[in-house]
Amino acid sequence: MAIEVRIPTILRNLTGGEKAVEGKGATLDELFADLDVRHPGLRDRLVDAKGLRKFVNVYLNDEDVRFLGGLETAVSDGDSVTVLPAVAGG
Repeated sequence: MAIEVRIPTILRNLTGGEKAVEGKGATLDELFADLDVRHPGLRDRLVDAKGLRKFVNVYLNDEDVRFLGGLETAVSDGDSVTVLPAVAGG
């Protein structure tokens, strides 16, 4: 079993159009590194030198990872990670 990562439309050009991809790792950071091997450039769109990019929201099993531990949040087989771009407007 793997960890399912749901990809927003804006990043699907990096996953060959796939809406969801699978990866592995013990933490969110390891998961993103694993995904970047098969989908180069994906991690750079999600993470910068300070951690998760400001306008990217990431949820682990519907919980915002910013409140769980950020990139050090533990992940396990069977978990679901959702990546959503932050939306602003008036």
